[in-house]
Amino acid sequence: MRMRPTLSWTPTEDLPPGTTDLEPVVSVVRAGRVVVLSGAGISTESGIPDYRGEGGSLSRHTPMTYQDFTGGAPARRRYWARSHLGWRTFGRARPNAGHRAVAAFGRAGLLTGVITQNVDGLHQAAGSDGVVDLHGSLDRVVCLGCGDVSARRELARRLEEANPGFDPVPAAMNPDGDADLTDEQVAGFHVVPCVVCGGVLKPDVVFFGETVPAARVERCRELVREAASVLVLGSSLTVMSGLRFVRQAAEAGTPVVIVNRDPTRGDKLAAARVALPLGKALTTVAERLGVPVD
Repeated sequence: MRMRPTLSWTPTEDLPPGTTDLEPVVSVVRAGRVVVLSGAGISTESGIPDYRGEGGSLSRHTPMTYQDFTGGAPARRRYWARSHLGWRTFGRARPNAGHRAVAAFGRAGLLTGVITQNVDGLHQAAGSDGVVDLHGSLDRVVCLGCGDVSARRELARRLEEANPGFDPVPAAMNPDGDADLTDEQVAGFHVVPCVVCGGVLKPDVVFFGETVPAARVERCRELVREAASVLVLGSSLTVMSGLRFVRQAAEAGTPVVIVNRDPTRGDKLAAARVALPLGKALTTVAERLGVPVD
């Protein structure tokens, strides 16, 4: 059964106010056995916009859904044209201070794992081990016909060859690596098939409206069960695929602390929400704990 896409969330009741006191974060990280759940907000300082924060992409852009992608060739042409252009920028993004601090906490033995809703691979690039890519990763491509998995860089090469001179100017970039282009800009784009079976290629990511693989969900649930606390970083928790783990922790009595500048769908379940920029906040936490950050 596929989830109905949840693209926005508006508080229907008063939520606890955010704080600028970092002590709740310092306390849970110091105690160890923390599982990190990160969202698009941790990557904004790397130049990748988020979905719902100030100026977030959902104010001007509706992400591709699984139903649209599988529904016809025009939608796939539009997606791959925009994603191919976006990959040139997206693939150059580098980890920021927030990613590096999370990796440092891991090296210090303070984390049980990292679950990320992002598809950018920046936690791994910063040195975090055992990251669960909840929504997959843009650096892989899967065939919907035969299931073959290949590297995105190889697809990028093939798309370059099939579309010489394709270099439109996008209106903006989005968190999923999708560049905003007009219908006219994508009209002549040529999509390439799977080299194994000639089938339809899809990025190895979970689109809106698509179900996260059950084994991946169970791995995340296991990490939450083993954790002494859950630290949410840069996620509005609008999408149930992430919120479910906060609910799991709250039901088990496991403390949840959120670092996000805006209110989240999990605020009422959290011990605290710290409303500070992530890079500075996590670097300060590391300094207070004496954890060196590369």
